[in-house]
Formats: sequence, C-alpha cells, structure tokens
Amino acid sequence: MTIKLNGEPREVAATTLDALLVELGLADAVVATARNCDFVAKEDRPATPVVDGDAIEIVAPMQGG
Repeated sequence: MTIKLNGEPREVAATTLDALLVELGLADAVVATARNCDFVAKEDRPATPVVDGDAIEIVAPMQGG
C-alpha cells in the first residue's frame, strides 16, 4: 500500500503503526508519531491501523545547544 511518510509517498507492507516502525528499522527508536495529523502515543501504536493513503509523521527529538 502507499502512504505518505513525513510528506513523501512510500510503499509499505505494515498494517499497524507499531509494525511500520519495525519495517522502517525504528522499533527501538525514541520517536513521536502521528497518523492523519493525530498524535499517537507509544502505547497506542500496536492498535493503530495503517491503511492506504494515510499520512504518517515520525519525528525524532534532536539535541542542540
């Protein structure tokens, strides 16, 4: 299926947000996630479906000074 990942079209096989993070190699990363502009908490990711056409945002915190 095709989703929009951080604004770019991407073909993925995952059907949940948790599985998508695994597919992208981000399973252990500290990230914030949103599906169709709605924040998704870490504990809700396994039950959050990913369907064709979804807009998924994945953001990692950055350190700076």
